[in-house]
Amino acid sequence: MRALRLNVLVRSRHFYKLTSLGGGVRSLTEKVSSKQVKSSAPETAADHLIYTQEHFALKESLRKLIDQEINPYVDQWEAEGKFPAHKIFKILGNAGFLGVNKPVEYGGLGLDFSFSVAVAEELGNIRCGGIPMAIGVQTDMTTPALARFGSDELKREFLLPSISGDKVACLGVSEVGAGSDVSSIKTKAVRKGDEYVINGGKMWTTNGTQADWMCLLANTSDGHFLQKSTICDSFPRVHIARKIDKLGMWSSDTAEVFFDDVHVPCKNVIGQEGMGFTYQMLQFQEERLWAVANILTTTDNVIQETIQYTRQRKIFKQPVLHHQAVHFRLAELQTEVELLRSLLYRATALYIKGNDVTKLASMAKLKGGRLAREVGDSCLQYWGGMGYTSDVLVSRFYRDSRLMSIGAGADEVMLGIICKYMDTLPGK
Repeated sequence: MRALRLNVLVRSRHFYKLTSLGGGVRSLTEKVSSKQVKSSAPETAADHLIYTQEHFALKESLRKLIDQEINPYVDQWEAEGKFPAHKIFKILGNAGFLGVNKPVEYGGLGLDFSFSVAVAEELGNIRCGGIPMAIGVQTDMTTPALARFGSDELKREFLLPSISGDKVACLGVSEVGAGSDVSSIKTKAVRKGDEYVINGGKMWTTNGTQADWMCLLANTSDGHFLQKSTICDSFPRVHIARKIDKLGMWSSDTAEVFFDDVHVPCKNVIGQEGMGFTYQMLQFQEERLWAVANILTTTDNVIQETIQYTRQRKIFKQPVLHHQAVHFRLAELQTEVELLRSLLYRATALYIKGNDVTKLASMAKLKGGRLAREVGDSCLQYWGGMGYTSDVLVSRFYRDSRLMSIGAGADEVMLGIICKYMDTLPGK
């Protein structure tokens, strides 16, 4: 059935049909010796642990779209502090990339999560971190709970247009005083008749200035143990306080938003009232594996481009790469990347068979964030003065990848989860 669905998609959509954005600025990276090179990952299904020819067909089609519709304009969008989400998401939606593991009846492909991992990997070839992150929010943060637990009416109103790319979604979980500690959110949704009246605010909202709707986590009860519900809310009712300037991820817009007596129909609750926190915890496995898959590809590209650059750049009459300290360090980093890749594929294989991979996903997320920082710092050093400019991928990666150890659960939260599974946490 999986092969049939993918073959039908190939025939009907050809995965990707060229839709020009028109205009734009060519990447500055084309002006320096930082050309894209192929990663060291296996390239055929026969060599791969979890991918089939179907996965590689999907990846190849997405790569063509990235090269023609996204990468030529990345520098322009980074400078502008925003990419055209509606335009890019519509192109991705038309090609089937916004719902690979979502139900067929709502426009998805109905494939397993390994195909989402394949898409996340390929999105790592985008020449910045902000755009892949924004896409990941749409596909693997705002819509999983809706796809699993939402009513048919909600799915048709919010999920279907999100998969087709007609609507841009954002996630309303984090607050000023509640980032990784999701249980501490203060936003309240008080029931009045057949509506909820929502008051509060959300922080660090990716896609926030362009979104059409929000998947919102709010308290729907009083008392010591607050019950949390997930609610679909049309974004025009929400007040966007400001667009947040960030250290990295420049092309992804991030907003602070407020709710001031916002009225939302009770039917917009996803699944069972009071189960929002549980739904959020369930999707963290996929969310964190997606993030690891995405950053692995970019990490590969940074290492390979550094090898290429240091082979050309000379110091003391020999290429920088020929210094043992340099090529040994790059060998160490590539070894770490391959180990993380193996952990990702193992966790994914177990997950699609129905296993709980919370511990492995947390380990992968922890290692991914720390390794990205190591790769960014070490490789930037070997680029010398050029690495300190904004003209090359390594400097952008250095800025963007720092979020990996903060977003979707900080390193310290990952360590706490791992310790819990190891039964090493001290009793309260």
